[in-house]
Amino acid sequence: MTLVAEEVRIDVPVSGAPRRGVVSRAVGRLGNGFVQVLLAVVAVFWLVPVFGLLIASLRDEAANTSSGWWTVFTKPAELTLDNYAELVANQAVWQSFLNTFYIAVPATVLVVVMASLASYALSWIDFPGRETLTVVVVGLLVMPIQVALIPVAKLFGAFGLFGTITGVVLFHVAFGLPFAIFLLRNFFTGIPRDLIEAARMDGATEWVIFKRVVLPVAKPAIASLTIFQFLWVWNDLLVALVFADQDSAPITVALRAQLRQFGTNIDLLATGAFLSMIVPLAVFLLFQKYFVQGVLAGSTK
Repeated sequence: MTLVAEEVRIDVPVSGAPRRGVVSRAVGRLGNGFVQVLLAVVAVFWLVPVFGLLIASLRDEAANTSSGWWTVFTKPAELTLDNYAELVANQAVWQSFLNTFYIAVPATVLVVVMASLASYALSWIDFPGRETLTVVVVGLLVMPIQVALIPVAKLFGAFGLFGTITGVVLFHVAFGLPFAIFLLRNFFTGIPRDLIEAARMDGATEWVIFKRVVLPVAKPAIASLTIFQFLWVWNDLLVALVFADQDSAPITVALRAQLRQFGTNIDLLATGAFLSMIVPLAVFLLFQKYFVQGVLAGSTK
C-alpha cells in the first residue's frame, strides 16, 4: 500500500489588511466630504454678494438707504423693475454698456486669431530666430501695464487714436497677446508630432494643417483663452479710464462717474453693476469646463 501525502494549504487572511482597507476608505469618504463642504461654503460666500446685489438693484433708493437688502424677505412689495427702466433711459450709462461690447468683442477676437496663428508658427514651423522670438514673447509677460500707459498715450495721440474705442482695443490686443501666445503654444507643442508629419506627407499645406488638424484638437485651449480675454477686457477699468473719452467709455468708467456724481444713488449703481456683471457671469457659468481643460493642458509643458 502506498500512502500519498497531500499538501493542504490554508490561506489565512492577515488581520491588519481588511482593517487598513476600511480605514483608507473611511479616510477617502471623509476627504470627499470635506471637499464638498468646502465647495459649498465657497459657493455660499460667492453667491450671497451676487444675490444681495440683485436684490439691491430691485429696490428703490429709499429702501436701500433705510435698511439692508435681506429685509426684502419680510417686505417683498419693495421689489420693482423701475431701476432697470431708469437705467435704460439713462443714455450715458446705456451707451457705455454698448461701448463695452464694442471694446470686448474685437479685442477678444483679434487676440484669439492672432495668438492662434503665431502659436502654430512658433510650435511647428522652423524659421531662423524662432526660439529667440519665443523667449521675447514670454519675457513680455512680466511687463506691467502701468509702465506703458504714458508712452502708448503719446503714441496714440500722435496717430489720433487717443480717446477712441479703436485705441482701447489696440491696447488690449497688444497686452493680451503675450499670455495668449504663451498659453496656446504650450498646448500646440503637446500635439503629437506624428500627426503633423502625417498631414505634411499627405501634401497638406501649413494652412490646411492648422485649420483641419490643430484647431479641432486645440478647442479647449482656444475656448478657455477666449473666455479669459473676454473677462479681462470686460472688467477693465484702468485702460479705459486712461485711453477712452466720454463718448467711448465702457460701463466700468460710467459706473465710476456715477459714483462720483451721485454717491448715494445706490439703486442706479447696483443696477448698473449687476448688468455689467451678468454678462461675464453667464459666460463663466456656460463655459467653465473649458477653464480647467485649457489651463491644465497649457500647464503640463
